[in-house]
Amino acid sequence: MVNVIFVCMGNICRSPSAEAVMTKLISDKGLSDKIKCDSAGTIATHTGENADSRMMRHASKRGYDLTSIARQFKMDDFDKFDYIVVMDKYNYRDISAQSRNEKDQAKILLMTDYSGDNSLNEVPDPYYGGAAGFENVLDILEKSCNGLLAEVIKKHGLNGYS
Repeated sequence: MVNVIFVCMGNICRSPSAEAVMTKLISDKGLSDKIKCDSAGTIATHTGENADSRMMRHASKRGYDLTSIARQFKMDDFDKFDYIVVMDKYNYRDISAQSRNEKDQAKILLMTDYSGDNSLNEVPDPYYGGAAGFENVLDILEKSCNGLLAEVIKKHGLNGYS
């Protein structure tokens, strides 16, 4: 089993959306028994909450179901997950500061590195913006999750799946 966790600040907008997008892509390719996803935040402020209702509405329009409950990233997540995919440089810094060794550090990846678009260097936080910000996040996540899934399939020899 390949385990992927997506991390943003509060775990109510970007990371649960990334989890939902990736989970749908995995399901569409028949890989649900091979790859599992989760999400977390770098802070505990929203722990126990559902995803932001605006994010849920925008994601739902695209066929994504945001069902995760917000939680904070924990040290044992380094042991549980093969890929720790962060949304921006601040999340990268915060998770990197928690890494215990080079093995942990090597698991931390930036979401936009898989977007195929060199002009994207982070997934912006839409929390304080309007509808366009939520749509932009979903656009970036769709590109990036497709690229990430292709990498996971290649790296873990899952090429026989459609």
